[in-house]
Amino acid sequence: MYGRYGSYGDTTVLPSNVTEIPYRLDGQVALITGASRGLGRHFARTLSRAGAKVAACGRSKDLLQELIEEITADGGSAWSFRLDVTDSANVAATVKSVTENLGPINILVNNAGIAIIKPALDVDEADWDTVIDTNLKGVWLVGHAVARAMVENGNGGKIINIASVASTTVLGRASSYCASKAGVTQLTRALAVEWARHGIQVNAIAPGYIQTDMNREFFESPLGHKVVERIPQRKIGTPGDLDGALMLLASNASRFMTGSIILVDGGHDAG
Repeated sequence: MYGRYGSYGDTTVLPSNVTEIPYRLDGQVALITGASRGLGRHFARTLSRAGAKVAACGRSKDLLQELIEEITADGGSAWSFRLDVTDSANVAATVKSVTENLGPINILVNNAGIAIIKPALDVDEADWDTVIDTNLKGVWLVGHAVARAMVENGNGGKIINIASVASTTVLGRASSYCASKAGVTQLTRALAVEWARHGIQVNAIAPGYIQTDMNREFFESPLGHKVVERIPQRKIGTPGDLDGALMLLASNASRFMTGSIILVDGGHDAG
């Protein structure tokens, strides 16, 4: 019977052109923004378990230290770096520090993000700038700095931007968030085209509603239940539901993919 690569009985047979299991990341350096909590924290653990050396970046020193201890206890390798993705000087210094301490960056997960939920008429300029600066400008600043380092290193690499179903579907009272994530989607495609000649693949994951500690209470509320009822699969996702897309884009399994946006949303966008 055929398995994932083709097998007979219990013996896996790799195709002649495949020399390694593609989802392993042994020894590769993965920089993850927004790693202090939520999805970024989960992504750090996932990539570490696949063998990557994780550069966990965020603004909370204490939460990052907890993450490093968790990964180390699990047998992985991780280091923490303080990073504000809206500060270009801090971004440049962090990319340099990661490279000097861990080696050339092979994988970037541009995850840091923020949402301000209020009616559009109540959104002021400060609200707008906060969301756009973090979600869109931050993706550009970090992606640009890491891409320059990848070009200088000459080995290319993988950039994974975290977009959202909000890039294609309107979420109520989230105008700045929707705009920022739509920008991330188009930026991903534009950079994929420009940087392909350097061996840099730029793709994005667009999650739907994913339950984290920050939104758990909302999804357990009556309003949260109504939101879930509008999702074709009638459930919200967990961080683990993003692991398949993450490992695909971070590993050699996606070697012929760039400019792709992978929706992981329980059918929300299609519905």
